[in-house]
Amino acid sequence: MLSVDKRYRYIYKPVVFVASLTPAAYLAAGAFEIFGLSLGPDPVAHLLHSCGKTALNFLLITLLVTPVRRLTGFTHLLRLRRMLGLFAFFYVVSHFLVYLVFDQVLDLRAVLQDIAKRPYITLGFTALLILIPLAVTSTHKMMRRLGRRWQRLHQLIYVAAILGVWHYYWQVKRDVREPLLYIFMLAVLLGYRIVVRWQARRRVTSKSGSATAPERI
Repeated sequence: MLSVDKRYRYIYKPVVFVASLTPAAYLAAGAFEIFGLSLGPDPVAHLLHSCGKTALNFLLITLLVTPVRRLTGFTHLLRLRRMLGLFAFFYVVSHFLVYLVFDQVLDLRAVLQDIAKRPYITLGFTALLILIPLAVTSTHKMMRRLGRRWQRLHQLIYVAAILGVWHYYWQVKRDVREPLLYIFMLAVLLGYRIVVRWQARRRVTSKSGSATAPERI
């Protein structure tokens, strides 16, 4: 029987990798009209929306790993978090490249004007810039080199997620029910972390208080 380490290395990681590539494969098949798939009458808009939404999904799934690990005790889930975070970055970059290459036809001046004048594009581009150093420093070598600074740096994923959801909300002009759902899910994930940290600080405070309290006779 395979050990937990081998199951994650040879089964769980490959399965998660293939599943994470599935949205990209589906979009590629639609772009080339393979297997009867199509991106519809406006393929650029379809690509933009799909890549952006998939990026948000992976950001939220990445943030979901820690709560699930704490609630279930499946500590080995942390081995999948880096892969999920990198796929979130992959789809964010894909979202931006579709916008740059197909929507703006590599017109960098128009792109810069959009970033400066359209707030929702400003938010999305800022989220992309934040995720770049997180992706670059995602290796074990960079974790060892940065030490405690690595953890502080990677807390920026919360800011990127907030900006990404905000970007989606401002982009939608009419029906905001789906962006509101993303806002709710992100609020739950961030709220859980706030509660856990508050409880941890409370336990530390109560222990230190009991340690310094005078002994009763």
